[in-house]
Amino acid sequence: MDKMKVTYEVMLGLAAEMIWDEALRRHRCQQIYDEIDLALVKGDEAAFRLLTDELKTLEK
Repeated sequence: MDKMKVTYEVMLGLAAEMIWDEALRRHRCQQIYDEIDLALVKGDEAAFRLLTDELKTLEK
């Protein structure tokens, strides 16, 4: 019975970590979208390209 409890706790921990990782990824994507908008307003092509590359990497 203890082995099942340990397995269950490990699985819960992994599920929590997956949820946390997804929340962080979504938050960073939103930050990047905001920074892309700002780069477009400023006409900063270098920042725009850098940010879109990062966004493409996160969305794979």
